[in-house]
Amino acid sequence: MLKLLEGMFTVFKHLFKRPVTLEYPEKKQTLPENFRGKPVVNTCVGCSSCVRVCPTGAITMTKEEFKIDLKKCIFCGNCAYYCPKGAIKMSGEYELATEDKNDLELIYKLEGRNERN
Repeated sequence: MLKLLEGMFTVFKHLFKRPVTLEYPEKKQTLPENFRGKPVVNTCVGCSSCVRVCPTGAITMTKEEFKIDLKKCIFCGNCAYYCPKGAIKMSGEYELATEDKNDLELIYKLEGRNERN
């Protein structure tokens, strides 16, 4: 009987509190200012400093293109921090789920145009 009363007390205690959960995806959570989401590249000059500082090897570079493999990326932000031109930014985009794993490879042309395959 005591356990039943304890359970009822817990129910009544939480009955008038605001809910903790959000109605996702209708209501999105506000992200902190320093959130590190999907990396975005603008006007890369090809210095390859980001390739050297990436701890997982998610960034590769050829003469024509710059590739970020989001399957390997741990979103540490080293690429954005060490880019001397500020060409890499960590966006607030966090909804990266996809049915095709090839969509998780971001390919950018080194001429400065952002083209994704």
